[in-house]
Amino acid sequence: MTGEMVAVRGVAHGAAVLCAALALGWTVERRRGAGRVRAVLAGGVTGGRGGWAWPAVAARWWAALRGRRAWLCLPVAGVLAFLGESPLPLLAGVLAVPLVGRRLRAAGRGKEREARAERVMALCGAVVGELRAGWQPAQALSFAARETGALGAAEASVLAAARFGGDVPEALRRAARQDGADGLAGMAACWQVAVDGGAGLAAGLDRLEAALRDHREQRDRLRAELAGAWATVTVLALLPAAGLALGAALGADPLRVLLHTPAGLGCLAVGGALEAAGLWWAARIVRAGERV
Repeated sequence: MTGEMVAVRGVAHGAAVLCAALALGWTVERRRGAGRVRAVLAGGVTGGRGGWAWPAVAARWWAALRGRRAWLCLPVAGVLAFLGESPLPLLAGVLAVPLVGRRLRAAGRGKEREARAERVMALCGAVVGELRAGWQPAQALSFAARETGALGAAEASVLAAARFGGDVPEALRRAARQDGADGLAGMAACWQVAVDGGAGLAAGLDRLEAALRDHREQRDRLRAELAGAWATVTVLALLPAAGLALGAALGADPLRVLLHTPAGLGCLAVGGALEAAGLWWAARIVRAGERV
């Protein structure tokens, strides 16, 4: 029995050392990438024919740095494995890396969706301003699209249609398929009505911008009302950790009980399953409220 405990302790210590090495490597690589980004932004990175396109390089490095945050689960798991003298927390950390990475990517897509919706709303306002300043619709759209960047990957096709007399509404509808660019479908409808019926494009886009702004304000109000529910979900997620910390403060050594006794392992499995199910159900309810 003593030999088994020594072996488990050795595995836990080795896992902690491995996680510490991974954390150190991640930190060094992050600092190195940040230094390269700063050098690129300062104009100090060149190479190849005609040099590098520094915005693309900076964006690539920034995306690489942001994409590695999920690996921070390993150092945390290594600390728990060291304290509990068991490799089980390290195994849980390895399993948590893809789940946390998936959640971070979903959050990033949500932020990108909201940012694109903001740019579409700014595009409507910019086109209205240029039209009222006396510009032609194609010129106003071209200038506003370049200023706001709301068209994204479809900017070239939309501007080509506007410049050379193509089907601008259809190009805008294709651009509206991008995540968060639903407002471009309304712009396409305004453009179609203005071309076919002779209605004022500026007035239609002005009303569209007001509608998009109202929708954003309604979403912000709903998000503020659901902030309490999200706080409840967060507290629910942190309660087990708080219980472990309280038990350790009282000298009960909860990690040893959970990781080295059959009853503790059973409680850990059942409690982990119930915790995951509760978090999933609570988050599902809150997200359903956000979609109303």
